Amino acid sequence: MAEELIIPKTDSREDIYKSILPQIQALTAGETDLIANLANITAALMEAFRFLWVGFYIVKEDELVLGPFQGPVACTRISKGKGVCGTAWEKAETILVPDVEEFPGHIACSSASRSEIVVPVIKNGKVIMVLDVDSEKVNNFSGIDQKYLEEICLGVGN
Repeated sequence: MAEELIIPKTDSREDIYKSILPQIQALTAGETDLIANLANITAALMEAFRFLWVGFYIVKEDELVLGPFQGPVACTRISKGKGVCGTAWEKAETILVPDVEEFPGHIACSSASRSEIVVPVIKNGKVIMVLDVDSEKVNNFSGIDQKYLEEICLGVGN
């Protein structure tokens, strides 16, 4: 596949996900390097949606460590149970936050972030990383984002 995304000109976020999902799968199929795949996934999501921040935090020992991302500089390490990312890791479940200012213990890596969704990547029953997506708009994520981001994460790290 050419390293170029075809993104439909539509306001339907679901239609965009439906279009880019097979393209992301084609970009990562057959590539064994995890970092290369994570980089392409973050770039594809950023290109398609122009979120404030898209990236992965990888579990290393007892912390989440910053991995490939697109957007402003970010927190480098996050403890389990801290902030949205650490909480998603601890609970091993997706966390959708409509307004980060209302999330207890939110870690403000960027003051421009207003809403967030974090999806854990689970392998052999353990969270191995999380996908973190931030928006500068309040209430910018929905069940549509959750559905498709979880689907993207199913293929990561396997």
